[in-house]
Amino acid sequence: MFGYYFDLALRSLRRNKVLTALMVLAIALGIGASMTTLTVLHVLSGDPLPGRSSTLYAPQLDPRDMGDYQAHGEPPDRVSWIDGMNLLQAKRADRQALMTGGSVAIQPAQSALDPFYEAARYTTADFFPMFGVPFQYGHAWGASEDAASAAVVVISSRLNDKLFGGRDSSGRMLRVEGHALRIIGVLGDWRPNPHFYDLNVKNYGGSEGVYLPLSTSQDLHLAHLGGADCWGNGGADATPTAPCVWLQFWVQLDTPAQAAAYRQFLVHYSQEQKSLGRFQRPPNVRLRNLMQWLDYEQVVPGDVQLQTWLALGFLLVCLVNTVGLMLAKFLRRSAELGVRRALGASRRALFMQLLVESGVIGLAGGLGGLLLAYLGLWLVRRQPADYAPLAHLDGAMLLVTFLLAVGASLLAGGLPAWRACRVAPGLQLKSN
Repeated sequence: MFGYYFDLALRSLRRNKVLTALMVLAIALGIGASMTTLTVLHVLSGDPLPGRSSTLYAPQLDPRDMGDYQAHGEPPDRVSWIDGMNLLQAKRADRQALMTGGSVAIQPAQSALDPFYEAARYTTADFFPMFGVPFQYGHAWGASEDAASAAVVVISSRLNDKLFGGRDSSGRMLRVEGHALRIIGVLGDWRPNPHFYDLNVKNYGGSEGVYLPLSTSQDLHLAHLGGADCWGNGGADATPTAPCVWLQFWVQLDTPAQAAAYRQFLVHYSQEQKSLGRFQRPPNVRLRNLMQWLDYEQVVPGDVQLQTWLALGFLLVCLVNTVGLMLAKFLRRSAELGVRRALGASRRALFMQLLVESGVIGLAGGLGGLLLAYLGLWLVRRQPADYAPLAHLDGAMLLVTFLLAVGASLLAGGLPAWRACRVAPGLQLKSN
């Protein structure tokens, strides 16, 4: 029966090509605009580490003085050197990493390459296993290299391709800011987006090219990126002794019970530091997992969310216009439908016939909307935004495109189909 209805739908659509084209165009424009913005929103608000995000947490403390104190206010989203090292050495989590970002000068050994700057990450050893960072060659450093401020470095596959042609560079030397560091590992493909572990440097974009121990970066006096939040007489000098927060601290807690225990540990630590005179404010701690952290930091740009709502509103307008066009088309066929009713066709059969016709319109509109979505995403990738290169339509959003198109057309065709089926066949036969 579906094949019969499908054939009737094609015949009906070919009889009035202009009206059919208008309905398909209305659906296509609405689907194209909405899927462009929905895809961007889907990419920007996605889980950067599926399967791990629920066990990764960003601890927050409040070591500031009483200036501008507000009860129940949010603590800083970074930690000071002293607090970071204290929490690191307490080892209350399964894994933990203290880190900050930087930009370093690379002096290639090849004479054909000029020196250049590369984004860097100064971190501790658990960074790699905690975040599931894959390795193409070699391995990461361990706790002993952290303690010894070892002159070792891990580089990205992109930098390895640029400097060594993609070959295994483990054991080779890399000059960073004039210092010779031994390459011990080359990362595989690892580009989590958003750049969740350090949103002070950037929200989206590629990962760093150089990774070295945090202790080594301090010994070599490498400058960090991301600024600092200081109080009192700290100025803006992010040094180990300055009253400033400038480091990111992440922990891995595999169970909710561990997370609750760690939060209690943060409260006890704050109380202890207050009794020692370091903290002045009452204990104020937070422990958000990765996805909660992204929501708290409001990573998704506000203009993207606004564009999504506007596009959905435009889709609604297109559906209302499609309803009007379908109503006009179906009511013009009242005589045909009346004859079918007089010959014994039920209202349910007529309703299903008209819904199949609406679905065919939606499928055609979905194809047009898909092309418009690809065009819209191409235009997004031309924008000077850090998230622009991520705007691609994946398999899930491709499926959503067609489901939305067919669903929207069926929804739009429901009222016109019901209205057309309510026409009394006797009146139509008498009028004809």
